[in-house]
Amino acid sequence: MAAPGGWDMLTTWRDGGGAPRAMPFETAGQSFPGSALYYLEDPAPQPGLAGELMPFVRPAGAEEAPQLAAIVDAGPAARAFSQAGTGIDKARALQCLSMAVYYEAASESEEGQKAVAQVVLNRVAHPAWPNSVCGVVFQGSERQTGCQFTFTCDGSLLRRPSVAGMARARRIAARALAGDVYAPIGLATHYHTVWINPYWAGTLDTVGRIGAHVFYRWRGGAGTRSAFTVAYRGGEPIAAPHPRAALPAAGDPLAGDPAALARALEEQYQTARVAAEQQAQAASPAPVTAQPLPTYNAAVQARGGDAQFVGENLPSGGTVKPEYANSGRWIAQPR
Repeated sequence: MAAPGGWDMLTTWRDGGGAPRAMPFETAGQSFPGSALYYLEDPAPQPGLAGELMPFVRPAGAEEAPQLAAIVDAGPAARAFSQAGTGIDKARALQCLSMAVYYEAASESEEGQKAVAQVVLNRVAHPAWPNSVCGVVFQGSERQTGCQFTFTCDGSLLRRPSVAGMARARRIAARALAGDVYAPIGLATHYHTVWINPYWAGTLDTVGRIGAHVFYRWRGGAGTRSAFTVAYRGGEPIAAPHPRAALPAAGDPLAGDPAALARALEEQYQTARVAAEQQAQAASPAPVTAQPLPTYNAAVQARGGDAQFVGENLPSGGTVKPEYANSGRWIAQPR
């Protein structure tokens, strides 16, 4: 027999204090098949393991970044991304873009995550970067420093991603690959966090700030919409970092120096522009000059020479006889 005090919990349950609460996925209209999986908690990592996710510590004196800041100069919007290739190509593109969105902007708002996804796709369409999503995301990952996206070479991939966070990033990536364009950042191809000030920031045009990221686009001809001419064709490499190289690749134009690449691209565009102008001038037709009169024999000369071949009394154009001046007009105004 239970002690008398043990009956209090029945009273609590009767009063509603102990009534079970419905989980979000148990609420009608707020769930979908499999939604319960998104509410499972990730296992707590054991201290000292590589999978431990260390809490982010903002540097002392750093300002709090707003979730959405005003855009300085968005410029023209990018063209919609068009998927191509095999099913494997599409799966790899989705995986690589989801990883970029998650590891680069997991703590950002949806606007901030859409902006990161748009930067990746803008690079895919520009000839300065590889023509694949995975190629852009993991470019330079074989180096210890100088990778295009820091999470690919700083050990961040050893951390186990959050189930809900990765699902959100995958949703953002899928919409971007399906053709959604995030217009507020236009043709931006670079960004950095508000807590650093890279040396190359002054060589690019500032687009604006969204959340904790400041976005930039190329300056000059390389940043215009006409420069984003590469058509995506698939051919996605494996969705993983490149093998770590002992030495940087010789002659690598993207060895972590966006400023040098910006200068090189502008020189290429200037050279191409001058060559196109010279080619257009060479292809233009020469001005028409009057041809000399033919030489006639004595018999033709006796009949008048060239004068007999000149047209005379030809009908003049642009004049109408007076009796036909009102042709086509109403005889009487219709009622």
